[in-house]
Amino acid sequence: MTIAIAAISCALAGITIGLIIARRLGDTTRATPATQAALQPERPAPPWPDYVQVLDQLPIGIVIVAPDRATVYRNPWATTFGGTHAGVLLDAMMEPLLEQALVGEHARQVLELYGPPRRSIAVASSPLPGGGALASIQDESERRRIDAVRTDFVANISHELKTPVGALAVLAETLVGETDPEVIDRVAERMVEDAHRAARTIDDLLELAGIEMGEALVRERVDVADVIAESISRARQIGEQRNIHVEVLDIPKGAAVVGDRRQLVSALGNLVENAVKYSEPGGEVQVRVRADDGFMEMMVADRGIGIPARDHDRIFERFYRVDRARSRDTGGTGLGLSIVRHVADNHGGEVLVSSREGEGSTFVLRIPTSSRVEALRQQGVRQ
Repeated sequence: MTIAIAAISCALAGITIGLIIARRLGDTTRATPATQAALQPERPAPPWPDYVQVLDQLPIGIVIVAPDRATVYRNPWATTFGGTHAGVLLDAMMEPLLEQALVGEHARQVLELYGPPRRSIAVASSPLPGGGALASIQDESERRRIDAVRTDFVANISHELKTPVGALAVLAETLVGETDPEVIDRVAERMVEDAHRAARTIDDLLELAGIEMGEALVRERVDVADVIAESISRARQIGEQRNIHVEVLDIPKGAAVVGDRRQLVSALGNLVENAVKYSEPGGEVQVRVRADDGFMEMMVADRGIGIPARDHDRIFERFYRVDRARSRDTGGTGLGLSIVRHVADNHGGEVLVSSREGEGSTFVLRIPTSSRVEALRQQGVRQ
């Protein structure tokens, strides 16, 4: 998206530069017939917007200097950093780039601002056919963040799938020529576990990918009690294996939200499963609901191992695990909380966590109620 915007912006800038220079400097004598034709495309009936107004709306910065180095145009985005330390650094970097463009060279440089928040600002300069130079300024922070996430994602998924698949290969080799029924049963059981682990990782990946790509939400009135019942059902087998009781408390009568039922069950189900997995055998997990200022809060609390404070900001990242050894024992993929966060975002809500190491954790999934969604819709209609 960023690259497409940049391409469109550069195209618009190329069409308009000659007109701006001509208007500001009165220098039209150097334009060739072909250039004049390019600068005067067929227009619809007036009123037609001024090309400068078009440049003013671009989501990138545009700076134009004349052959005598005087600045003849600077659009609003290019003044974003004015009066700041970042602006001083940006102007200092842009000056030599424009000098290069004035002698006919193209140049580009990236300014790294370490923040917080960290930002990457790219400046590119080009000579203009009729004299002068153009500098474009673009914030590449989001694109670089996405590139980094994509790189980490590929590395992580390669590792996550390589482990169970590699184990399956080793176990399969062990079975070759094996005649002892006890060994065969034990190895086959391990193979089944590793196959299920790989399948869970793939299923969670597909689910997360669909949510992140903004798959269409089926928005409907969803009964909170039904969401909780389905979520607990998902964790029932794990709970029985670990002798952990899941107790439901305080569901307000008629509690409902507006959203995608499948995504909501997935989000709350992941919270319940995590609470069961990270509780000590014989423990208890509590699920409760309360209404709070237009939101329905679905809370999942356990008395398990808890989460260190240093990890609170990272547990919603893909594949992040507080305790990798325990995650292997419980079969976790490291994607569950990332799914929860994206579901909350898709529904205009949020997910909160309160936890102390050794004392347990409480996760709160806040989703707008049906009445709040309707009130916001009516407000939008009136406006």
